[in-house]
Amino acid sequence: MCCFLSPPSTLSRLQCTGSIKTTRRALIGVLGCSLVLAVQALYSASDDVIELTPSNFNREVIQSDSLWLVEFYAPWCGHCRNLAPDWKKAATALKGIVKVGAVDADQHKSLGGQYGVRGFPTIKIFGANKNKPEEYQGGRSSQAIVDGAMNALRNLVKERLSGRSGGSDYKQSGGGGSSGGNKKDVVELTDDNFDKMVLDSDDVWLVEFFAPWCGHCKNLEPEWAAAATAVKEQTKGKVRLGAVDATVHQAVSGRYGIRGFPTIKIFRKGEEPEDYQGGRTRGDIIEKALDLFSDNAPPPELLEILSEDVLKKTCEDSQLCIIAVLPHILDTGAAGRNSYLDVMVKMAEKYKKKMWGWLWTEAGAQMELESSLGIGGFGYPAMAAINTRKMKFALLRGSFSETGIHEFLRELSVGRGSTATLGGGVMPKIHTVEPWDGKDGQLPVEEDYDLSDVELDDFRDEL
Repeated sequence: MCCFLSPPSTLSRLQCTGSIKTTRRALIGVLGCSLVLAVQALYSASDDVIELTPSNFNREVIQSDSLWLVEFYAPWCGHCRNLAPDWKKAATALKGIVKVGAVDADQHKSLGGQYGVRGFPTIKIFGANKNKPEEYQGGRSSQAIVDGAMNALRNLVKERLSGRSGGSDYKQSGGGGSSGGNKKDVVELTDDNFDKMVLDSDDVWLVEFFAPWCGHCKNLEPEWAAAATAVKEQTKGKVRLGAVDATVHQAVSGRYGIRGFPTIKIFRKGEEPEDYQGGRTRGDIIEKALDLFSDNAPPPELLEILSEDVLKKTCEDSQLCIIAVLPHILDTGAAGRNSYLDVMVKMAEKYKKKMWGWLWTEAGAQMELESSLGIGGFGYPAMAAINTRKMKFALLRGSFSETGIHEFLRELSVGRGSTATLGGGVMPKIHTVEPWDGKDGQLPVEEDYDLSDVELDDFRDEL
């Protein structure tokens, strides 16, 4: 048995595994998938099950090196409630080995729709290829879940040993019956608003030109709506999906030579529109939109560590935090320091799709941080990559150059390179310091002493 995507209100809306041929069997199905009136979340912060939402799913799961088991559930689903105790027990048993999470797909419909969830509970395994999860087909007891997780983990390790790391292709098809998205997230574009909404916008636009009578357009509609919702959430509105009824708004359609339906075009400010050549599933559309977002997004800001808040916010929001400890300003001057910062800015641009955090500090300004990383007052410039969730770090062993840093980060990206535990397993104390003013350093001014009144003969007598 499974629970339908929404609370069943009539027998005709009930859709569980197996056919319903008799009233008696239908009543059993209603009981199995009944709507619980006092709907509450099945998991809390005290559980070892990690609560996942559209705002943290990409950071926690997609960017993670860990194996994830993710349950998509609805609080009103009886089968989900039955699974909850075993899911919690399995999460505790797998803690530190395999990540176990849960998505309230009734509340976060776009996230469920993105992964083709049509019934509850649905369990997916996010392994080597995080963008193409596998369906969990095992039993629902805690022991069966743990066994399934360990089998998946063994397969993941074998793939890594063989050099296969999986692709990144979001190939999920979605049915046309349930969009999993919100049609309101598809912006209705017209002859009157097209230029202002699209051409004058700093955002990237994917625009579908359709005809209401077109069968292919009707098939695309739920996929387009689901993708619009997911893309809006994951890019924070920086990539938008719109639609033009080309049979009504013929001026804008004629301007772009629309002759077939549906036609999808990509618009970027100041550039000629290009034809979208990808697939027509929500997964294909989302993948392309995220690529466009990454290509057009500015590189992450390179920040000086001025306080604990700067370090905490930057590192907690990123899978990895890249931290450089640069020589004292008196050792390099402004030109030397800027050359190091330029290298970091270029590498932040190169790796911007990773959405890592980038920080720097001056040698001696954050001694506890240096000590926890084993840098210890010498060998500047130095660089470390920190995973604050795992409290692990890796040190740059090569040169502080584009080539050396690229090799270092590339090894980390594929799971290679030696790591160590951050000193004490906790983040070190960070001191509040003044920002660098961009200028050369100044030696401290020594106080002048007037020795004209000193009788040197007195000192000779004492000696």
